[in-house]
Amino acid sequence: MTTDVEPEPASAAGLFGDRIELARAFTDALAREGEERGLIGPLEPPRLWTRHVLNCAVVAPLLRSGGSVGDVGSGAGLPGIVLAIARPDVQLVLIEPMERRIAWLSEQKDALGLANVSVVRARAEDVRLESSLDQVTARAVSAFRKLIPLTAPLVRDGGELVLMKGANAEAEVSAAAKEVRRFHIHDVRVEILGSGVVDEVTRVIRATVR
Repeated sequence: MTTDVEPEPASAAGLFGDRIELARAFTDALAREGEERGLIGPLEPPRLWTRHVLNCAVVAPLLRSGGSVGDVGSGAGLPGIVLAIARPDVQLVLIEPMERRIAWLSEQKDALGLANVSVVRARAEDVRLESSLDQVTARAVSAFRKLIPLTAPLVRDGGELVLMKGANAEAEVSAAAKEVRRFHIHDVRVEILGSGVVDEVTRVIRATVR
């Protein structure tokens, strides 16, 4: 493993419970191979747990038990693989267009034994799924107004968007008023997760599609 990888924070075990060994294995693999394979930048290993893995893990309680969740632009598996580890009761569909990232996601699914993961190579606007999803998430993909046309059509009536965002989340919501109306998005709000649990809180835009 890379020598300057961030030590595992104490909060990790609490967030993953009896799945912590899988989280460690995934984080170790990402630290070893992530930069070389173009999945993470050279500055990320010293903050891999805090900024990436735990940043995603705090979203896990928002997923609906027994539901199906799409991760648009899954990339390195953040948040898709992390959520699949934390929530074995949820089916994750990892949607990613790039072949080298698809290879990584498929390898991790097999290496970690994640029976609740399926990997789909497609752009979000082109993907065709057998059935609509209960929820869709995305992280570091695009602005909210651009994400709505990519994610809302994948969600069933009454389903939910759970989109991971940065400090400008509220401004992104304001800028997306036209798309919110066009795609029948309701109950849009920004929630802050992980306060008092992790060093860097996570912001998500949650909204219902009707």
